Amino acid sequence: MRRPALVAAALVPLLATVAAGCSAGPVPSGGAGSAPPVTSAPAAPSTSAAQTPSPTTPSPSPTPRTTPSAPARPTCASVVSRMSLAEQVGQVVMVAQSSTQASAAGRRTVERLHLGSVVLLGNSTAGRTATARLTTTLSRAVGRVDGVGLLVAADQEGGLVQRLQGPGFTRIPSAVEQARWSDQTLRRRATTWSDELDRAGVDLDLAPVADVVPSSVGTGNAPIGALRRGYGPRPAVVADKTVAVVEGLHAGGTASAVKHFPGLGRVRGNTDVAAVVVDTATTRHDALLAGFRATVTHGTDAVMLSSATYRKIDPDHPATYSRTVATSMLRGDLSFRGVVVSDDLLGRALGGTPVGSRGVRFLEAGGDLALVGGLGPAEQVHRGLLDRAREDRAFRTRVAQSATRVVELKSRQGLASCTRA
Repeated sequence: MRRPALVAAALVPLLATVAAGCSAGPVPSGGAGSAPPVTSAPAAPSTSAAQTPSPTTPSPSPTPRTTPSAPARPTCASVVSRMSLAEQVGQVVMVAQSSTQASAAGRRTVERLHLGSVVLLGNSTAGRTATARLTTTLSRAVGRVDGVGLLVAADQEGGLVQRLQGPGFTRIPSAVEQARWSDQTLRRRATTWSDELDRAGVDLDLAPVADVVPSSVGTGNAPIGALRRGYGPRPAVVADKTVAVVEGLHAGGTASAVKHFPGLGRVRGNTDVAAVVVDTATTRHDALLAGFRATVTHGTDAVMLSSATYRKIDPDHPATYSRTVATSMLRGDLSFRGVVVSDDLLGRALGGTPVGSRGVRFLEAGGDLALVGGLGPAEQVHRGLLDRAREDRAFRTRVAQSATRVVELKSRQGLASCTRA
């Protein structure tokens, strides 16, 4: 959970209700006694049914002791319902922010659009103390929307994808190397990495990678295999290692976002730079989904969708826009209740859709948190979502649902004070 010093405003703690009120024992009932015998000899005990015990004085009942209880915390849904529509839309947009400095333009955009989340992009070697100053500056500058703070995320996988480095951050090896460790060792080291992120003011790690890269593809897989981001070709091993990372992240106070559902291990192209990336093999109940199934079962906070198209699942839509992927598979088959986050909506594989419509299509499919890698595009995504919500009541409901899931995640990280309904 995020350290109090890094939160923009203190949260009101929930007091436990204690009610103590107990009797010292059963209170005897009073009754009329029999008259004493006239003879001087002791009288034999009477066996008459009419005889009743001698009257006794009832013991006073102790005064019940109670502790005044604090008002119950509101549900996160009720917190969201008090937000304006623009604020609700802001909760479902995550914008990229430099890992090294908080730009004035970035702060103004986040504040003006009520954006609820930022992701630190670009590599930084400034270290933990400098990163903590950055995240604190961002949180304080933006303030809180209806008591809900700013969520800060980062890509801290290891190897070539470790955004935050320098003093106070352990150098994290690639997933290929991590896979050689025991689950216990990986869990312990992930706890250390998580604690470092938590102290730096980072709430959500966009990790681990649950994509399985078959040996037949190997380094020919541009997004995962070539960058050594995967835990190997065996689904069971990937499941064990990703669960260890999720558990370690939670132990250190950081939320997790497993990626890239339903898997980028079989594709060739990188969705960030390739216009067409198609998976021709993965099926809805594929064995290579093992890491996603396992981490959902073990409580991952978020799942990131792939931007590739899966011909055997939904040939007409990238996973980002696919109801089959986000709703039928992730919500239905895997029973996932957390936050569904997109990969960068500026990825070239999504280029066939206007930027202003990408967030709308993502939420319509069942997504919750639209990640946008630029300030100007984030404004376009926000405007598209807001315009659609103003004209479509059903879509307004979708925005509120997604905003509620995001605020529930924030509450678990100490950035809001509310409960899941």
